[in-house]
Amino acid sequence: MDWNSALARYADRLHAVAGGRHHVASPLGAWLLLALTAAAGGGDDLAEALGVAPEEAAGIAGALLAEPHPLVAAATAVWHAEQVDPAALAGWPLPAATTTGPLPGPAALDAWAREHTDGLIGRFPVEPAPDLLLLLGSALATRVSWSEPFETAPAAALGGEWASRLTRVLGTPPFGHRAFVTRASGIGDVIVHAASATGGLTVVSVAGQPDVPARRVLAAAYEIAPAVAARTLAPASLFDLPLGESPLWSIREEFGHDNQREHVRALLPAWSATSDHDLAADPGLGFSAATRVLGRLLGVAGPRFDAKQVATARYSRYGFEAAAVSGFGVATSFPPEGAIRHAELRFAHPYAVVAVTTQPGGPWDGVPVFSAWITEPDDTTD
Repeated sequence: MDWNSALARYADRLHAVAGGRHHVASPLGAWLLLALTAAAGGGDDLAEALGVAPEEAAGIAGALLAEPHPLVAAATAVWHAEQVDPAALAGWPLPAATTTGPLPGPAALDAWAREHTDGLIGRFPVEPAPDLLLLLGSALATRVSWSEPFETAPAAALGGEWASRLTRVLGTPPFGHRAFVTRASGIGDVIVHAASATGGLTVVSVAGQPDVPARRVLAAAYEIAPAVAARTLAPASLFDLPLGESPLWSIREEFGHDNQREHVRALLPAWSATSDHDLAADPGLGFSAATRVLGRLLGVAGPRFDAKQVATARYSRYGFEAAAVSGFGVATSFPPEGAIRHAELRFAHPYAVVAVTTQPGGPWDGVPVFSAWITEPDDTTD
């Protein structure tokens, strides 16, 4: 849980830089670059960004790379310029899976990005410059099909502003998806939808009231998603919620014979996003501290640095695909009759999405890999 909390705090900083615009990111991808640097010996400021001790971060990164998740491709690399003496890097205990070697040219870097994201990303985010000494890269990618595909519904059923912009939206099938209401610390009731892929990846969507800021909903989603994936989160009973319409749901009650007293369906839009993030924009993201660590390793005083991430994702009726490449360059029985409640949860205004892996007993268990803030929905197609 300490590791999950650390990554959630890091995600909060990264998404704060992106703000309330429509975007997707991989805080894990950026964090991995800091963890690689931590293996070279980090100071207190790098520990602050990582959220754990530098040696612990290096161990976590090594475990993730040594035992990849079956649904998430993960790769890291450290390249050095010709003027860097390889002996200066000999004491840097990088994970065995990390690619090392001379600095490639732009075409080779782009090819590395394509290879390690299954073609989802075609360019490396940092361009090599003549004075570049070190270049670190991380790549994460997934492409999965839902265990049960969504049904479709008229966009009018979603309601809200998005209904007028769309033709059809996604509706949960009778089985294979989870949708419920729960309470999140600090923001009250939220609606949750979870779709899973066989093999251990769950994509969790979380919406709060329309006036709750993006940063707070995303923070709640980072708390909720691992618990949803682990099936440890208890949903609220529909009988504890008011009947009628709200910005998040519609609840009605009838009387009849049914062993299942609560029925929940979710409506949400398809979406896609491609985003570029400047990881150097906020010192809290840790790359200025990482630059000082690597400067000491190379014996270079006051080196400059560049750190960027490009991420893409698509959420559709049949599945989910996402990838991110981060670059860091250092230059320099017949039941009795009773009440039955039916709820329709409506993701009809901006909401958060977190894709989290499950791997019982493994290093990837409960790890959020990608996250997004959705403000621009797509029409649902076949």
